[in-house]
Amino acid sequence: MVEPFDERPGIHEVVSGYTGGHTENPTYEDVITEKTGHLEAVQITYDPEVFPYERLLQVFWQQIDPTDAGGQFADRGTSYTTAIFYHNDYQKQLAEQSRQQLEESGKFNKPIVTKILPAAPFYRAEEKHQDYYKKQAFHYKLYKQGSGRKDFIENNWKMDKDQEQLKKTLSSIQYKVTQENGTEAPFQNEYYDHEEDGIYVDIVSGEPLFSSRDKYDAGCGWPSFTRPIDDYFVDENTDSSHGMIRTEVRSKEADSHLGHVFEDGPKQEGGLRYCINSAALRFIPKENLEEEGYGYLKYIFT
Repeated sequence: MVEPFDERPGIHEVVSGYTGGHTENPTYEDVITEKTGHLEAVQITYDPEVFPYERLLQVFWQQIDPTDAGGQFADRGTSYTTAIFYHNDYQKQLAEQSRQQLEESGKFNKPIVTKILPAAPFYRAEEKHQDYYKKQAFHYKLYKQGSGRKDFIENNWKMDKDQEQLKKTLSSIQYKVTQENGTEAPFQNEYYDHEEDGIYVDIVSGEPLFSSRDKYDAGCGWPSFTRPIDDYFVDENTDSSHGMIRTEVRSKEADSHLGHVFEDGPKQEGGLRYCINSAALRFIPKENLEEEGYGYLKYIFT
């Protein structure tokens, strides 16, 4: 649960540890005996102006199987069961609302069993358990795949797309680019020379992708950015089509093809150039962020 939250805008710290039990200062070896009552958990320090509590909840649900009362995927036992630990009545109310919305959505045909509990003393785990996804990156990726977690997330939390409906709602070039990995013509697209302040979101799902603050004229004829708003919302894949080896950029939730990222961007900004098709994007002016549901991103323009 560290990876989905770590190093995102507004997230100051993600600490692995143990909570909800009855033994003081438990070790990992204590917890896995199932005798201390603790759950393995993460404690997140965050800025609610940048990363609201509602978004914490959304990200949390999208990492788990909320119907599993016996653990999570290959990890079995009480210490691996899911829970949200709230610190005040406001968090409790939002957590309960989010669980109710999930139950009413009909996404799962089994009961939602994730508990919502008052925060208990939190004990930091041993140092080898901190940032495990970085320290043991290869093993972590293998286990995420082998345990079934990766496939479950993709099968249950990715956006359900009705291709026939998309053909009706998207223009032909928008559909070609996002659904068929197409490319629009350079210098003949909507945003290549667009200079208004605001954000660019996925035309299919509305995921926030890029900001005008990171946009620059690369002279290539397509919108170019030095970075995404939040790395979480973009996936990068190796693309060997057309006799070239490139890095493709796709949106995480809708899996829309966006464009490619190259290492010839401004060095003072990190050296990357996200070369993105206008047809994959919808622009939202900064003055419309609140009414469009992106008010938490106003910090970008302050």
